[in-house]
Amino acid sequence: MAKDFDLYERELWAGRGSAYERGFARVTRYMVGPLLDAAGVAKGTRFLDVGTGPGIVSAEADLRGAEVSAIDADEGMTEIAKRNVPGADVRVAVLPEIPFPDAAFDAVAGNFVINHVGSPGAALAGLRRVLKPAGRIALTCWVMPGSGAHAIVREAIEAAGVPVPDDIPEPPFLRYGQMDAFHRLVADAGFTDVAVEEVTWEHTTDPEDWWETAGLSRVGTSGVIVGRQDAETVRRIKAEYDRIVAGYATPDGGVALPAHALLASAAR
Repeated sequence: MAKDFDLYERELWAGRGSAYERGFARVTRYMVGPLLDAAGVAKGTRFLDVGTGPGIVSAEADLRGAEVSAIDADEGMTEIAKRNVPGADVRVAVLPEIPFPDAAFDAVAGNFVINHVGSPGAALAGLRRVLKPAGRIALTCWVMPGSGAHAIVREAIEAAGVPVPDDIPEPPFLRYGQMDAFHRLVADAGFTDVAVEEVTWEHTTDPEDWWETAGLSRVGTSGVIVGRQDAETVRRIKAEYDRIVAGYATPDGGVALPAHALLASAAR
């Protein structure tokens, strides 16, 4: 399952860097500050950004004066990150393989990446290896199985009676997407001083823009499922989406979608 899931993830994200930057990155950006604070990233910190995507976390760490390195499994994402953060050392790498020596970093952080790996425990072991003694790690993930901004298209797919295709694997991280389970996962990897908190915010957006982002862009599994349907089925899913998203309407014609994440921090 882990190998199949990792292969699925590579195919899922290939060529999606720009679409992610325009869409979902606007939601995950909310956690960048808290993530870097939890990892203790400041001026002079030797920092590794794991699953950098378009480089949003790296850019903020660079502004703080950190010495930034970054990795991502998708070459397209790393190219975007290099453009956005010219001073960072950005490399292609697939967790748990990390192309840096032992104890190379004061701090490591990953913004919504641990839920995209086939072997979360092995990934954490690799991240612990590259941390200096007493170095800090911080990781975010979505509360599982997901709700609000993260899951509204999935809810519409289910309401329309569209099944998940057999070839789409269940995320191995699904069982860790609650506070106690996430805490246990990090502690079992050998980290100390483990803390996990839930963070909730609202993502305000235009409902049609969010349908484009989460439903039609093929970014994420829900987008993949929608993209495989015929026109009539897509219309049924969109009708359910419109019904559900109306419950989050704001007076200005937009929507305020709740987002629920977990933030874990720990020491080496």
